Amino acid sequence: MTRRRTVVLGAAGAVVAGGAGLATAGLGGGGAPTAAHSSLPPATAAIEKTTLVETKQVDGMLGYGGTHSVSSAGHGTLTWLPAAGAVIARGRPMYRVDTKPVPLLYGRLPLYRTLASGVEGSDVYQFERNLQALGYTGFTVDKTFTAATAAAVKDWQDDLGVQETGKVAPGSVVVAPGRIRVAERKASVGDKTGAPVLTYTGTTRVVSVDLDVQYQRLARKGAQVEVELPGGETTKGTITSVGKVAKEGQGDDDPTTIAVTIAVRSQKALGSFDKAPVNVHLISDRHPDVLAVPIGALLAQGDGGYAVQVVTGTTTRTVAVETGVFTEGKVEISGQGLAEGMKVGVPA
Repeated sequence: MTRRRTVVLGAAGAVVAGGAGLATAGLGGGGAPTAAHSSLPPATAAIEKTTLVETKQVDGMLGYGGTHSVSSAGHGTLTWLPAAGAVIARGRPMYRVDTKPVPLLYGRLPLYRTLASGVEGSDVYQFERNLQALGYTGFTVDKTFTAATAAAVKDWQDDLGVQETGKVAPGSVVVAPGRIRVAERKASVGDKTGAPVLTYTGTTRVVSVDLDVQYQRLARKGAQVEVELPGGETTKGTITSVGKVAKEGQGDDDPTTIAVTIAVRSQKALGSFDKAPVNVHLISDRHPDVLAVPIGALLAQGDGGYAVQVVTGTTTRTVAVETGVFTEGKVEISGQGLAEGMKVGVPA
């Protein structure tokens, strides 16, 4: 009599209790189905035609991504600093020098020169877009800093409570890609300017992975992944960046890695986690249009192979199968006469 054995999913196959050893892709018996009999199983499941996805689990860290440093410029004394965790939006102070605010503006170009009437360039366009977003008008948003721009700047400076020069000098603003979240203070109130003030991150939680370079082929920008949170819940993510420079390791316990960043679709799904270790499931292979059954449907054969119990009405027959990939609680099978929709026996 065929003896049913419990199969437990592993990373590369299924571990079979009862001394049969490890079942991996491609192992299993062939041959013709056995004769029909009437011993019905406690439950059945349909043979599916589906796509099975193999995954590789790697360690990740949920947080706010990489940090960036902000340094103060000029001569003066720091009189106010935001607290760690504070979120700062466009136009709001990043810090204060001699009680005067140094506001945040959005963009990619740092303020590397003084902007004044007659200056032209992409940095002018970036600044004028910010000025317009803050509600100031009377100028054209383009690449030329005109007298009209200078007049709007004076209005802005008046509202900030700083000297109304109509010019914007390096060190008078901080430029970042968008809203920022303060990660850590690097200075204290009362310190002199000219040194690092704070570090910041983005405001959206992401997953960072130091990926062993041997799995680099699995990390493709735009690829979908599954993120498993500390409580066991899962959510979907998308790889947004893959590092091009490897960080050299020191051996098997410290392999050479590349940095991978994953955006999480639903921030709500992350709950209250701020910084926490997570598991990331990278897709290693897809097996489209295969027949699959629950792993529990496999019957161990005396020759070391496997079979399934096909149920038709009130009769059953045992069909030897070849097994393929084991994943997601299912196993790929092929065997004589098997087809989508057939019923197979499974444990209750």
